[in-house]
Amino acid sequence: MNDAERRNMPLFPISIVKKLTELSPRQIRYYEEHGLIEPARTEGNQRLFSFRDVDRLLEIKRLIEDGVNMAGIKEIFNMKEQVPAEQPVKQDLSDHELRRLLRQEVMMGTKQGKPSMIQGQLSRFYR
Repeated sequence: MNDAERRNMPLFPISIVKKLTELSPRQIRYYEEHGLIEPARTEGNQRLFSFRDVDRLLEIKRLIEDGVNMAGIKEIFNMKEQVPAEQPVKQDLSDHELRRLLRQEVMMGTKQGKPSMIQGQLSRFYR
């Protein structure tokens, strides 16, 4: 069994999740109703949460505390799910690739007649 399988294994009843996250059972059910978490169900219809669900609830709690509303949280989670499918994130750039990307950013601002975010700082290196 790999780590991903362990993190997705439904283990915790709502009473344990309540203690781990310091959320009320009503809040946890509310986030489930909005599709932000999907706990497994036993044959008796009891919710069982995984480590992944607990992590997600903690992230929701942090976002709420930072002032993000439910629509914003849903959008953040949708964007996180779409990034790996649409655009793989490259971990390490070589110096050559980094310089090429920086040059491209500086030149794009010049061609469009408006300064790019980094143009003022780096344009002296690419003339």
